[in-house]
Order: sequence, then structure tokens, then C-alpha cells
Amino acid sequence: MSIQVKVGEECVEEFVVEEKHTASHIGSGTVSVLSTPSMIAFMEKTSLNCVQKYLPPQYTTVGTMVNVRHLKPAPLGGKVVVKSKVVEFDGKRILFEVEALYNNETIGKGLHERYIVDKERFLGKVKAR
Repeated sequence: MSIQVKVGEECVEEFVVEEKHTASHIGSGTVSVLSTPSMIAFMEKTSLNCVQKYLPPQYTTVGTMVNVRHLKPAPLGGKVVVKSKVVEFDGKRILFEVEALYNNETIGKGLHERYIVDKERFLGKVKAR
């Protein structure tokens, strides 16, 4: 496999905090603000979308590590901007710096790692377990 992902590639996506994203709905807390699991999901989605364009159709990436801090809340209905930047690529492993912002303030940041996999082979390994 000879796939090239560009180090320095940066992608930005915007999300609206819906009820299904709140800590009280997910069960990770008791308040109606953006939950940490949902913030992480936004970061993973942005990272996935950032590199998918470099991959042949039979390939995707899977998340393998998240190391982020959730620093400030974002309210229900708030618009959250997520930035993901490729900082390392070694042929299969991609490391991203990720950041979430609400009203131009950083509400979360850290690192996220993904690996490139062949979808069919990956699912075959899962089924074999």
C-alpha cells in the first residue's frame, strides 16, 4: 500500500450541540452541556474526514488513541468548531493535533491517533474473533 497523507494538512468542521450530545443525555454527567464523549466524537469525525480523501475506496481509518482535555463547557445549541491537523504519518499510523472551540475559545485539545485499514480485511479479523 502506497498511500500518502500530507503532514500539516488541517481540516475544520462545525457542529451544533444537540440534546443527543449532552452529558445528561449520554449519561456522562448531569448537565445539559456538550459531553466529553461527544466532543471526542466530533474530533474523531473531523480527523477521519480530513484524511479519507487520500485513501482508495476500500480503505478507511480507525481510531486507536485519544488523549484530550475537556477544558470548558459548550451549551445546548452552541456551535463548536473542531480543528484537526496531521502532525505525523508513518505509512499506516496518523497522529493528529485536535482542538475544539466555542465562541473562539478553546474548550478541548489534545492528540488523536488513527490507523489506515483495508475495510474487508479489518472486518474479517473482527468476525474471526
